[in-house]
Amino acid sequence: MDAEVVDLLIIGAGMAGLTAGTRAVRSGLSVVLVDTSTDVGGSARFAGYAWTAPSHDIMDRHNPGGDLALKRALVDRFDEGVSWIRSTGVEVKDAQRILSFGRGHQFDTGHYLDTCRRLILDGGGRLLLAAHTEHLLTEHGAVVGARLRSADGTHKNVGARATLLATGGFQGDPALRTAHVHPHADRMELRSNPDSRGGGYRLATGVGAATGHADAGFYGHLIPSRTPFTDPVDFVDLSLYYSEHALLFNLRNERFVDETLGDHLTSMALLEQPGSRGLLIADARVFRDWIVGSYVEGAVAVDKFALASKRGGRVGLAEDLDELAFLPEEWGYRGEAIRDGVRRFNEGVSAGLATAPGRELDPLPLDEPPYYVIETAPAITFPFHGVRIDDRARVLAENGEPLPGLLAAGSDTGGLWHRAYAGGIASALVFGLTAADTAAASARHP
Repeated sequence: MDAEVVDLLIIGAGMAGLTAGTRAVRSGLSVVLVDTSTDVGGSARFAGYAWTAPSHDIMDRHNPGGDLALKRALVDRFDEGVSWIRSTGVEVKDAQRILSFGRGHQFDTGHYLDTCRRLILDGGGRLLLAAHTEHLLTEHGAVVGARLRSADGTHKNVGARATLLATGGFQGDPALRTAHVHPHADRMELRSNPDSRGGGYRLATGVGAATGHADAGFYGHLIPSRTPFTDPVDFVDLSLYYSEHALLFNLRNERFVDETLGDHLTSMALLEQPGSRGLLIADARVFRDWIVGSYVEGAVAVDKFALASKRGGRVGLAEDLDELAFLPEEWGYRGEAIRDGVRRFNEGVSAGLATAPGRELDPLPLDEPPYYVIETAPAITFPFHGVRIDDRARVLAENGEPLPGLLAAGSDTGGLWHRAYAGGIASALVFGLTAADTAAASARHP
């Protein structure tokens, strides 16, 4: 093959790719890192925590449909991943609780990503930005590199003993979203960088890679409807995390999900409702304790109700329960039915009766006026459907065997999450390190 040959070619310079590249150069491997963007980092720049379930039992309870080997690897290798971040010189805060069940650490993801870039370059690795991977190169059934096109239109082959796909998923491609997430997935705002358009997914399936279940779901959060993102800081500021303590009604004026199990789970449920939008109702307690509070310790608190109003979202303030009956008709809800639904809920939980759907983690009534109303819709960060891998980050063929020479990590992969979630940054970190270690083992014992 008329091409330069390296130990590890990495396609995608986000959390998984940069982590793998740094580990690889530290292991003495030659590395080329390619990305379609003009900068590194991807969606990881908008994060701030690495977290996951603290034990196998908790992971299984919250993600029962996920691939067992991948779940075990993530939990078992997470602490090593945190130690790895510290080894690069980036400060990592002490462990803290995340969501209702997770454990994780706050760190400056931007600093980490930039540090990885510097370490890769200082270690002799090369970084090719604004470069597109046209297809993977194969010989005798093994992946042996890729055909690249640079920003000026020139082409080159880069041979590799191992090739890692880490392009960040396909959330930026509406066609792939509707095909593999939900028929209405194209309705959602993109809570992610726009460059993750399925590059890794298409490259892998083009050489026979297996993919996960089409109904696996997605990771995202509720945001005010009719309120597009204008800046990456909106990904956090407009996310209505407090929905876990509020009540959500669909266009049939009915509750349809246990909101308390997690805003990220409620987002998947709302996508499947009529119009993929709903009415989020909070009272003064929820406003005081959750709307204007920090979602996790150390996060900046934002008054999400005020921000939604400022940005032109459908919001309203009812001084008492009866005022909920006067919702604007053009919103499409029956105000009296919403009022009565909140009243029935309050009466039931106050009497100690079970509600349907239940309220496992916050059974308190919403009976402290005023009431804060925001119409909401789901936004997607990345899909759970993706390329299947084993616990060594090796891409699997349809027959379940590894495709020689091909690895994947981060949001390009599928199988780990099935309508459940416990940490995307943690997964990219752990399997990025794993992929580099697999490549290093292959380089030592070809």
